Parts: sequence; C-alpha cells; structure tokens
Amino acid sequence: MSDLRGYIFTKARLFRLRSYSFICTLVTSVNFRLRGISTGRNCRFFGLPVAVRMVGSRIAIGKNCSFRSDFTSNLVGINRKCVITTLRRNAEINISDNSGFSGTVIAAAGKITIGKNVLCGANTTITDFDWHGIMPDSRNMPDDPKTVVIEDNVWLGLNSVVLKGVTIGENSVIGANSVVTKDIPANVVAVGNPCRIIRDLKINK
Repeated sequence: MSDLRGYIFTKARLFRLRSYSFICTLVTSVNFRLRGISTGRNCRFFGLPVAVRMVGSRIAIGKNCSFRSDFTSNLVGINRKCVITTLRRNAEINISDNSGFSGTVIAAAGKITIGKNVLCGANTTITDFDWHGIMPDSRNMPDDPKTVVIEDNVWLGLNSVVLKGVTIGENSVIGANSVVTKDIPANVVAVGNPCRIIRDLKINK
C-alpha cells in the first residue's frame, strides 16, 4: 500500500467516530426520553446536543436522523453543539426522517416543521420568532412567532439562517452565509443577505 500511514489514521478516525457516536447516541436517547422528546429509530448523535423542551410543548424527531455536535465529526468546521429548544407552551418542533444537522440551532416559540432528507450545514440556525422586539420600548419582549416550514430535500448551506414566517420549497438549496427572510419556492438555488433566487434547478422527474 503506497500510503499506509494515511490508511491507518483514516481507519482510526472512523473507529473513534463510530465508538463515540455509539456512546453519545445511547446517552442522548435516554436524556431525550426523560425530557419527553420523541425520536425515531436509528437516529445518530456525534457529541451531546443541547435540548430544552418547555412544559406543554412538543419535540418530535423522525427516524434515521443525525446530529453532529462534535467539531471533529464534520470537517467543514462546527463551532457549536446542536441546540433543539421550544420556548413557550404549545410550541412544536417536528423533524421528519433522514435529515441531518451539524451544529444546528432549532428554536421554536410557535411551530417549526422540517421535512424528509433535509441537510443543514455547519452552524445553521432556524428560528420562528425574533428573540428581542424591534421597537425600543419592547426590546426585551419577543414578538409573536410565525411558522417556519422547510420542505423535503432542502439543503441549507454553511452558516445560513432561516428566520420567522419562512417556507422553503422542496429540493431548494440555500447558499452558505445566507439569511432567509422571505419564502423561497421549490427547485431553486438562492443565496445572499437577504436571500434571493439566482437560478432554477432542473429536476428529473
């Protein structure tokens, strides 16, 4: 073998990640169950996420989802843990099957729905409300939430932010460092701050 050292260290890294994931998944599954957070089969956790469920709220995660909170598990550069939190009574976070998150913050005061096969790149943020009011006299009082929907097969690029009241249509791609403040239709690539469509995706049907 021409690169024995590379082979050995690659195998060692994969073994460490699998072993670490096994332990983190076991610990997180117990933690989520104690907190009343439902998870589907075969979810995997790399590192320990932060989860806070407000009394009277709901967090539901589908099967085959992955959450990367360890900076070595995604080499593009995760700088924080995954955070999943509901902040008010009756708030909901619903995550469908086969979705993946890397250092992603998902924070709902109302409702956030994430579809199947959604990819959230490193350090992405999804929130359905302003954490502080805009007007000076209400700066310490958050506004009412507005539902966020991310449909199937969406890819959120590195460091992108999805704000309140936004729907992102299926298959669409949000470029790195984008801030999504308005709806994005299906089957497009959109980038920027504020996020704008730059081209259509040609989807074979």
